[in-house]
Amino acid sequence: MHDLKIKRVYEPYDERDGYRILIDRLWPRGISKEKAHLNEWNKDVTPSPALRKWFSHDPKLFAGFKQAYEMELKDNIHVIWFIEHIETLLKEENVTLLYGAKSPTCNHAIILKEWIETHRGVENESSRNNDGRAS
Repeated sequence: MHDLKIKRVYEPYDERDGYRILIDRLWPRGISKEKAHLNEWNKDVTPSPALRKWFSHDPKLFAGFKQAYEMELKDNIHVIWFIEHIETLLKEENVTLLYGAKSPTCNHAIILKEWIETHRGVENESSRNNDGRAS
């Protein structure tokens, strides 16, 4: 199994990043698609616009932001697929979640990575039929 990492999209590309996924709702300012070296841009697992606006990357609000974003992840139908997608990719290579925020310690990528690591391999019963098949 390979590593799941997070990295600021403005940091230089490194081949050890493996499969690179931008996990921001908005395209990061001042960076070209070529320089970003993306394999994928996933907006479906990012914080809602209202939550992002409320948080505004204020470190004093991070605990509340984390709690609210985790609630959004819990209720987000795209998260199950995304976790399964990450698990599949990690069998072949590293996966790097890219974010545009300035702070390496106060951003949604930290929360999403932790969420993925906590929920990997956990079968979500609500997405299964009674016979165990995916619905």
